[in-house]
Amino acid sequence: QVQLVESGGGLVQAGGSLRLSCAAAGRSLNNYHMGWFRQAPGKQRELVATSPSGGSTKYADSVKGRFTISRDNAKNTLYLQMDSLKPEDTAVSHCAAALKVTLIPREYVFWGQGTQVTVSS
Repeated sequence: QVQLVESGGGLVQAGGSLRLSCAAAGRSLNNYHMGWFRQAPGKQRELVATSPSGGSTKYADSVKGRFTISRDNAKNTLYLQMDSLKPEDTAVSHCAAALKVTLIPREYVFWGQGTQVTVSS
């Protein structure tokens, strides 16, 4: 199995940028389809972006054109570059790994502990 640890969250003003990292240990990320999710207080967990192993990335409509998901295989790390941040992007962000291509959170089997992203207006 793989262990995932997120970092890079913080407090930023609207219009600013953050880059989240998800460091993997135990197995190569090449073995998994990866995703970034977020959960705001009182709301359901939502998919932000996916990076299928060998496939095309996908984004939620709310972040298209602002967020970019990528992998660094040499560092065994997944990233989420977040630009033009808005207050509604405030949430706990998690990376997750799945054994198949999916957009459904419950089908991701390994999760990181999460990192807080707070965007002030």
